[in-house]
Amino acid sequence: MQQIVDFILELDKLKAVTRKTRPLGLDRFENSAEHSWQIAMLASSLAHHAAEPVDVQRVVAMLLVHDIGEIDTGDTLVYVEGGWDDRKAAEQAAVRRIFGLLPADQAAHYLALWQEFDDAATPEARFAHAVDRAMPALLNLANDGQSWRENGISHARVVQRIGPPIREGCPALWAYMEERLEAARAAGWFTSP
Repeated sequence: MQQIVDFILELDKLKAVTRKTRPLGLDRFENSAEHSWQIAMLASSLAHHAAEPVDVQRVVAMLLVHDIGEIDTGDTLVYVEGGWDDRKAAEQAAVRRIFGLLPADQAAHYLALWQEFDDAATPEARFAHAVDRAMPALLNLANDGQSWRENGISHARVVQRIGPPIREGCPALWAYMEERLEAARAAGWFTSP
C-alpha cells in the first residue's frame, strides 16, 4: 500500500509542470496533469472516429501515463525542433524512476503502456498520439492562436508536426482541424512562413 501511495503522491508533482498553452479564459498556463486529463476525455469522446477500432481503456491508460516523465524533465513545446532523442532518453529515465516506486508488476505494466505510446506502433498508440497532438492545437484555435503567437510558430511547422500523427490516428479529426488551421493562418495567428 505504501508504494502505491508514494507513487500517487509523486504524481502530484505533474500539477506543477507548466505547459505553453493557456486554459480557456484563464491568464495562467495549463499544467501537464490538466493536459493528461483533458486528452483522456477527448480520446474517450472521439474513439468512434479512430482510424481503426481501439480499446478505449488502453488508450486512456496510455494518455494518463504518457507525460509522467515530465515530472523530472519538464514539458517541451511540441513545435520545438531538434534534441528529441536526448529529451526522450531523459524522459525514459524519469518514468523508470517514477514507475519504480510501485511494486514490480505494476511498474512493468505502466512502463509497457508508456513504451507502447512512445513507439506508436499499435492502433491504440496511434490514436493516443493523434489526440495528444490535437489538444494543444484545439486550445490554440479557441484562444486566437495564443501559444503560436507567443512562441513565433509558423503554420507550416504546426501542420508538419501535428498533421501526420493526427491524420494517421484519427483522419476525421485531421479533416476538422485542417480547415480551422487554414482559417487561423488567414487570420494571421502564425509567424511567416
